[in-house]
Amino acid sequence: MDEPIKFDTKIAVLLRDDLAVWQRLNVTAFLVSGIAGTHPEVVGEPYEDADGTRYLPMFRQPVMVFEGSKEFMAAAHERALWREVEHSVFTQDLFATGNDRDNRAAVKAVPTAALDLVGIAFYGPKNAVDKIVKGAAMHH
Repeated sequence: MDEPIKFDTKIAVLLRDDLAVWQRLNVTAFLVSGIAGTHPEVVGEPYEDADGTRYLPMFRQPVMVFEGSKEFMAAAHERALWREVEHSVFTQDLFATGNDRDNRAAVKAVPTAALDLVGIAFYGPKNAVDKIVKGAAMHH
C-alpha cells in the first residue's frame, strides 16, 4: 500500500463566523484563487475520467477551513503579518463591489489595522500556518 502523502506546506482559510452560507462559499472561492494564481506548484495535474473526458486540475493538497470571530480574524491577520506568511484577504467592503478593480480599490482605501476582514486564506510552512489559526474552530 502506498504511504500517505505528507505536505510541508498548508493551505488554510479562516472565515468570520457571522457570514451567511453564500458569503462563506463566495469568500472561500475568491481567497484560494489567489494562492492558485501565485503558487502553481500547489496545483496538481488535470483530471481525466475513464472515458477520457478531461477536467481542470485542482489543489494537490487539502484546504482546511476554519471560522472565528471578528476579533480572532484581526489577531490571525496580525500573526500572519508578523510571521510573514503569504495570505489573501476579503473584506466586508468587497460584498458591495463587482469587479477586481473595485475590489483592489476598496482594500487600498483602508489602513491595515482597520480592515474589516471577513476571510483570509493562508499559504505557507505548515507549522507557521498552524500557529496563525491556532484556537480557531474547524468550519462546520
